[in-house]
Amino acid sequence: MTWHFTEDPDAFRASAAPLLAAEPARNTGVLTLMAAADRLGWWTEPEDGRVTGVLAVTAPRVVVLGTVTTEAVRALAATTGPRLFPAGDAPTAVRGETGPAEACAAAFAEALGGGWRPAVRLRLFRLGTLTPPDPAPAGRARVAGPADIPLAAAWAREFARDVGEDADARDFTAPVTDRISEGRLLLWETPDGRPVSMASTSRTIEGQARVHLVYTPSADRGRGYAAGITTAVSHLAQGAGAAHVLLFTDLANPTSNALYRRLGYRPVTDHLDARLTGLTR
Repeated sequence: MTWHFTEDPDAFRASAAPLLAAEPARNTGVLTLMAAADRLGWWTEPEDGRVTGVLAVTAPRVVVLGTVTTEAVRALAATTGPRLFPAGDAPTAVRGETGPAEACAAAFAEALGGGWRPAVRLRLFRLGTLTPPDPAPAGRARVAGPADIPLAAAWAREFARDVGEDADARDFTAPVTDRISEGRLLLWETPDGRPVSMASTSRTIEGQARVHLVYTPSADRGRGYAAGITTAVSHLAQGAGAAHVLLFTDLANPTSNALYRRLGYRPVTDHLDARLTGLTR
């Protein structure tokens, strides 16, 4: 039993394809990061070489777990050297389904002489039957264009702040530009053409796509714009071939959890963003 690591998404996909295809929803974090991850990993069983665990490492040294066994999680803490982090750094956070993420964070903390704390508790939802809001909010959705990049990047920064991320040192222009160039970011605008909300979808990979960056500035909340843009971007994901349309919500935000349920999203699993603290080695 061992972990294997690569920076090549094609090599990772060739090795982990059966697991990724069998459980695309539970592996959504790894799938949506695959092309941009700093490192990708897969865990093999000794008897038959089956892959039973996957992960991705993304900046700033965040370990994102997909489907993974308890044994694999425990073994991961022993690979914090150059195999997992080529620069020799330590992880800063672990994200994944609650049980494995807690076990992994605890194992890292013990191995590296530090601690860990839960930062955000999330719930993964999957779309069942899409139920648009009735009545619909005023206005319409449109595909964002190049002229919308500054606004979308500013809103992406505000979204990151709202969900507790350290957004001040990050430049959101490049990821927003990628989404806009591929037609994956939508804006909701009022009848007079003023943008009031946005949402994006990931690329469709292994039949799954994830809705994210659902953001409405505080001054425009409470008017149904989030429901309108989420409905529109869900349609967009389905039209791109996604059999599984997914999204994460913060369990501490009852408003968004209730909204997505009304639109037809159903809970799948609970996830945890665990931050590592006080590491001494």
